[in-house]
Amino acid sequence: MTELPHTRTRVVHWLSTAVALAAVVGASALIQPVDATAQPTLTTTSAGPAPDPKKADFPVDCGSPSVKVDVVDKGYADFDGDGRRETVASVRCHSGTGTPPNALFVLAAAARPGDAPRVVATMLRTKERMTVQDLSVGGRTVSAKLLGYSSPSVPSCCPDKQRKVKWEWKDGKFALEAAPVQGGPESV
Repeated sequence: MTELPHTRTRVVHWLSTAVALAAVVGASALIQPVDATAQPTLTTTSAGPAPDPKKADFPVDCGSPSVKVDVVDKGYADFDGDGRRETVASVRCHSGTGTPPNALFVLAAAARPGDAPRVVATMLRTKERMTVQDLSVGGRTVSAKLLGYSSPSVPSCCPDKQRKVKWEWKDGKFALEAAPVQGGPESV
């Protein structure tokens, strides 16, 4: 049985169909109704964009102005329910070797456009000599595992204590709730 000439498909047929379809789609994107106006589109959650921790000025003393502060971990939530997300940032001084202690801060949006995000809460300071692991932010809770030391003589490479903690947003501030100490050298 022979095929009719008009039922055979050829590359030229598919190419011309693709070009025609692209022209229709392109033209429809350019043609707008007369009364159309541009509306901003929010691409983040309903709580809006969170402050960028890389733009923040953290109150961390690294010993020299030339030593930068590294953002190790971060999370986002609208803790106070104002429709704007805050950022929780785990930071430490930059080091080529070793594990400097972490600090944990909460950032809010800048007071004025173009300014750095504001540090609105300090959960952990570097002078406490702890390392933050397993940072988790959700709802109105920040949780983490803190690694610490039983004495100043324990090398900073090898924390010998740990404890799970969480900070709960209550009555306009963060309240620390630590897991029970389980005894032994593993607990802070």
